[in-house]
Amino acid sequence: MDAKTKLCIIIGNPVAHSLSPAIHNAAFSALGLNFAYTAHRVEDVEAAVKGIRALGIRGASVTIPHKLAVIPYLDEVDPVASWIGSVNTIVNDGGKLLGSNTDGEGAMKALVEAGVKLPGKRVLMIGSGGAARAVGFTLAAKAKLGALTILGIIEPELKKLAGDIAEKTPVKAEGRRMKDEFLAEEIRKADLLIQCSPVGMHPKVDETPVPAKLLRKDLIVMDIVYNPRETRLLREAKAQGAQTIPGLEMFLNQAVLQFEKWTGKPAPAEIMRQVLEKNL
Repeated sequence: MDAKTKLCIIIGNPVAHSLSPAIHNAAFSALGLNFAYTAHRVEDVEAAVKGIRALGIRGASVTIPHKLAVIPYLDEVDPVASWIGSVNTIVNDGGKLLGSNTDGEGAMKALVEAGVKLPGKRVLMIGSGGAARAVGFTLAAKAKLGALTILGIIEPELKKLAGDIAEKTPVKAEGRRMKDEFLAEEIRKADLLIQCSPVGMHPKVDETPVPAKLLRKDLIVMDIVYNPRETRLLREAKAQGAQTIPGLEMFLNQAVLQFEKWTGKPAPAEIMRQVLEKNL
């Protein structure tokens, strides 16, 4: 590092567990870029954003719990991130701070790279929290879906997400309570299942939101949980012959998109994948 090094950071609380520094620093090194990436535990979001601007920090990743709180302090937020109500990426363009959300874009990129033809697809999404908002809004706004149904357990959150998507995108989204009979009914109609809840995440790796008996060969299944790499849901879907897409692909692609926003260069995705797999 020297006086010409361009700095990128991650802000959140906590951040000690983050894999982002290892992933991005390996990518910068692979391309010989004079960039560095560091992690910062932040409680005062306003002060942190002022620091990004004052110090000329090139970019920032934003993680829990600050993805919403940063928005009022940015100069511009792209429309989909505004609809989501969450920013995970900041680009400092000559002192102008631009906010976006690469979580949903990362999920869509993972689906497309897996060969999934999204236009016209009937999508069933499980979960209605922040990750579900990012994935749901991005796909509804950009993927020309045929239909989107969301199953969740927090009714006000669920209704708001479905209503917001229906109001702001071309897709008529429907929200339903996560009940056994609704799950069975909606899976029968779906082409693509996207699991956006924390169910099955380490350490509760034996949990799954979908009984194996409901899975079938012609259902595409994506689980955004990336630890473990293969969740019980994905393992049981694969056993039925279904195409499966692990959460690692979404996590990798959101980082790839951040890297490209900050550097203006194609990301060395395979290097980033190797670092991610090693650390997981």
